[in-house]
Amino acid sequence: MNSRKVRIRKRKRKKKIRRISVFLLMLAVLAGGTFYYVSQVYTASFQALDRGEKSDLREEAVNIGNDPISILLMGVEDYSTDGSAGRADTQIVMTLDPKTNQITMTSLPRDTEVTLPEEKVGEKYSGKHKLNATYSIGEISGYGSEKLAVETVENYLDIPIDKFATVNFEGFIEVVNLLNGVTVDVKEGFWERSSQNYNKKIEFEEGPTAMNGEEALAFVRMRKREAALTYPREERQRQFIQAAIDEAISAGTIFKAGEIADVIGKNITTNLSPREIYALQKAFSSENSDVKSFTIEGENKRLENGLYYFVPNDESLKEVKTKLKQELDLPGASSSASQEESSSN
Repeated sequence: MNSRKVRIRKRKRKKKIRRISVFLLMLAVLAGGTFYYVSQVYTASFQALDRGEKSDLREEAVNIGNDPISILLMGVEDYSTDGSAGRADTQIVMTLDPKTNQITMTSLPRDTEVTLPEEKVGEKYSGKHKLNATYSIGEISGYGSEKLAVETVENYLDIPIDKFATVNFEGFIEVVNLLNGVTVDVKEGFWERSSQNYNKKIEFEEGPTAMNGEEALAFVRMRKREAALTYPREERQRQFIQAAIDEAISAGTIFKAGEIADVIGKNITTNLSPREIYALQKAFSSENSDVKSFTIEGENKRLENGLYYFVPNDESLKEVKTKLKQELDLPGASSSASQEESSSN
């Protein structure tokens, strides 16, 4: 059994924090830095959720740029489905509070056990599934991929998910090549097959490594080698995103902003409007922004159906839920925290 330790830690490095905080803006905003490019990219990428203007767990809609909000970030892997019904193997819940400049990121293990109700996905797809499958099941069941993924995470964490952003990593082959490659500090050596040629092995050695698009995709997608246990894909994807953003803000990139916007527009889906994204960029442009990472403790268990699932520790999950409610300033969050504190004394 693999045990996952919970850590709640603060990161103080301001430049790194700023890169993470603008993840949802991706490369387009940083490449152009103007509302024109934000609008150009996200008008093509915009997709509303079929639920009105707010989550069912909200009493009223949030004011983006003023109120604390939550965003579900999903990295979709659809290498085997030609762009349809891919799995959301990376899911990160981000909270942002413009009043305190506080940001939190909670990574959800891809193998987390969830239950999908029959009234949403039909009898064929109802029951126990892994979290990463909800996106594809939403697509093939007709319920809606983003909608099912968002509602499943809402149910799991008992918090409203206000916005989502879905990224197809395969599309970033083009972006990386437009940037003339990226350099990533590889933490542990491994190899992976090329997505373009199965017989081609791509080797990664420890240390700073320059990668083209094909190599970068192999770097972020590897999960079946031994190194995946100690150097998980979620960490590699975060490294890649940060490296790409670093490259995007380099001096010459602005001249490629139109081309980059074109590619990103085809590979990002979000219900954040251009004006909302620009409001977030403005609210979190300060060096004073701070980020905390929440991780859920648990272990991989083989359940009655013979499959392995990530099963969270009840107390750890409860603690993370409470902290997320506090970050979102939800009704009753303070009293819940007080009750937990008194019960632990």
